[in-house]
Amino acid sequence: MVGTIKKISADQLRVGMFVHDLNCGWMAHPFLANQFKVKDPDTVMQILEAGIREIYIDTRRGSDFKDAQTLEESRAELEQELQAIVAADDGTTIPSVTLAEELVRARRLHGETQKLVRGMMHDIRLGKQIEVEQCEPLVDGIFNSIFRNPDALLPLSQVKTRDEYTFQHSVSVSALAVAFGRALKLPYAEIREFALGALLHDVGKARVPDGILNKPGKLTDDEFVVMKTHAAHGADVLAQAKGAISRIAMNAAIEHHERYDGTGYPRGLKGNEISAHGQMMAIVDVYDAITSVRIYHKGMPPTDALRKLFEWGKFHFNPALVQAFIKSIGIYPAGSLVRLDSGQLGIVKEINPDKLLQPVVKTIFHVGKNYYLTPKLVDLAKSADKIVSNESYEKWGIDQARWM
Repeated sequence: MVGTIKKISADQLRVGMFVHDLNCGWMAHPFLANQFKVKDPDTVMQILEAGIREIYIDTRRGSDFKDAQTLEESRAELEQELQAIVAADDGTTIPSVTLAEELVRARRLHGETQKLVRGMMHDIRLGKQIEVEQCEPLVDGIFNSIFRNPDALLPLSQVKTRDEYTFQHSVSVSALAVAFGRALKLPYAEIREFALGALLHDVGKARVPDGILNKPGKLTDDEFVVMKTHAAHGADVLAQAKGAISRIAMNAAIEHHERYDGTGYPRGLKGNEISAHGQMMAIVDVYDAITSVRIYHKGMPPTDALRKLFEWGKFHFNPALVQAFIKSIGIYPAGSLVRLDSGQLGIVKEINPDKLLQPVVKTIFHVGKNYYLTPKLVDLAKSADKIVSNESYEKWGIDQARWM
């Protein structure tokens, strides 16, 4: 298989090639599968019209493209660029409290905020207005938790259940928004408003029929059109809310599906036509979506998701903001499952601010011996061991929630 997967630009795609990976999120393409043979020119046109810019082809199962970059070459290039991003000194703030201290507060906050979002969505379905005042204490709680120690709340937000995804996604995106704003050193008041918009960004989904919102499979073209209306519905819900909603929060909420190259919705805004907070929300929303286990697809390990964001950042997102987001959570975010050179699997527990590639991990499993270990914290900045790959919890049958 080495050397048979190649990356080409979408306009180089020809009939007879086999698409190995459409290289976009599941909601960004109209096809039932992510892998298929191109049998007619209409398929090529559909791909181009979907705004897809780069594709991976399998030359064993279809026609070749001689001068294309191989998957291995592409990954090596991406890895070098990512390493350079996190290696630069960004003056990351040292946590003000220990992880153990903050976890107690973070668990309670996570549950309370999820309950609030669930209640809001229920009220919207009944035709009631959102009360902004209800959100503000919990947004403040998220803000304060991330600033005290982001390695507590962010991993909790990674754990989602299929039937509660919409509520949990909103909480997770709000926490990520605070971490993003913190890394950019935005004013505190601005970060709070951004986090509020993040918490409310999907309220329009309360007006999408459950059969479409929770469909256990790929949406049809007509269903996708209905799903996309949630952004406009969200704008209506927020405009009618009880209490003032700032322009920052509104922009973050209603522009999270706009794309830098103009291929997004609801208004097809391009470049700096999209507000800075809308550009930031697009990145945060996609990252959390592609790392989450859903009814219709498996979640991507965080490190793989960051690579994809970086790759897509050439077209769909503001590249400078993508780099800033990667620095905000690190290549190996807290909560990630990684394989060490020693053959152990470990969960990233804490990020070393000055050594983002060498976090503190809790070793729990030995790959070669195939058994669970007595959990042990290992600071890779002080160890000869090192991370050799990121791993999937699903692949190893590990219950992520148990270790959070």
